[in-house]
Formats: sequence, structure tokens, C-alpha cells
Amino acid sequence: MHPDVGFPATSAAGDGNMEAQKPTEFHLEVFADPRSVLDVVKGVLHAVFFHRFFPSIVPQTHEVLDLTLPYVRDPELETLIDQRAAALERHIDAQRPPSQPTGASTTSNPANKGGRGQLTVQFFEKKRRKGTWLSRGDEEVCWESWTVKVTVSEPRTESERAKVRRAMEQTLQKAAFNIITYVNQHKDHIPPITTQTSNPFPYKINVDQQETGWASRMRIY
Repeated sequence: MHPDVGFPATSAAGDGNMEAQKPTEFHLEVFADPRSVLDVVKGVLHAVFFHRFFPSIVPQTHEVLDLTLPYVRDPELETLIDQRAAALERHIDAQRPPSQPTGASTTSNPANKGGRGQLTVQFFEKKRRKGTWLSRGDEEVCWESWTVKVTVSEPRTESERAKVRRAMEQTLQKAAFNIITYVNQHKDHIPPITTQTSNPFPYKINVDQQETGWASRMRIY
């Protein structure tokens, strides 16, 4: 049984009557085993930034699970992606129970086979703060948010390894496809570039260590 995965693109922008315009939100879900989680997460993040990183870069690609994905060659961004992917891996790994004694059953509780977590990528624009001269200055307003949900499962048998491998490839390919679809269909919310700085839109990548209950539907065993 393949993972029941949805990839909704929910746009909350566009209501000009709202005082605070909400950012456009996109959601992605991927599956991985413990040995591949870093590569999968970094692959998804680089694919997102490839379409949202506006400084001049030379297009590059890299291989993840036999899939060719775009890659952003920028030292600062690469370091941030590596750090956040490692932090998510540690968060997921902390959910796994201690090693069981030799001969103990490992199939009675499928939840013991891995963990889950998510991170959020946000893009901001700088706007002049409204108010009195005491509160004036620039403020960062989020105009787009990507939530990447990750489920990790550790296979115990050859049959499970094959299922996990197929799930990893299918969800990663689906995520890459949806990234392209989202950025092509949703363009009107992108703010105009009004600065001469190399990166007009600041960004953040945050690991959410609270959101854990959503992934039960992604079991593949």
C-alpha cells in the first residue's frame, strides 16, 4: 500500500480588504529511511530555493535517489540548508526508541520504526513601517511559506526495504513536480523587486518540533 499523500497548494493571499495580508502557503510531503533523510530533505529545499533565490546563479543539478534535482550553489544558503536538515534529522532521530535486545520483536509496533517532523521555509519582503517617527523603519513581511513534512521509517526486512525505497522515490518525485507546478501557477503574489541588494527577499528555514501527529496516514506497512 502506497503512502496516502496529498500536496495541496493553499493560497491565502488576494483579499485586499484584509488589514494583514496572509502569505501564500504551499505544502509538500516526503518519505525517507534514516540513511536517506538528509539527502531527501536537502533535495527538496534546494528545489524550492532554485525557484525563489533571485541572486544570479549558474543552474546546477544533483542526484537524489536516482532523480535529477536542481541545486543552488551559494555558500551561505548551502550552509543554512545543511544546518536545518541536520537539525530536523536530530529531531526525528530523538523520537526513535533505544536499540532493542537481540531477538526482541521489531514488528509489533510500526511506530517504533522511525519518526516524523517538518520544517518551514519563509520568504519576506522589506516594507516601510507605518506609524509615528518613533516606530518608523523597515519591517519584514512574509509573502510566501513552504511547509515540508517528513516521515522517516526504518525497514527491517528486504520486503520492507523495497516498499520504503518506492515510497521515497515516489514522494520525492511528486514533491519536485508539485514545486514546479506551484511556482508556475502562482506568480501574482511575488512582490516587485525594489532594492539593489543581491538578495531582495530575505528568507528563513525553521524546524517545527511540535507538529508530529499528522503523519500516521503515511504508514506503508
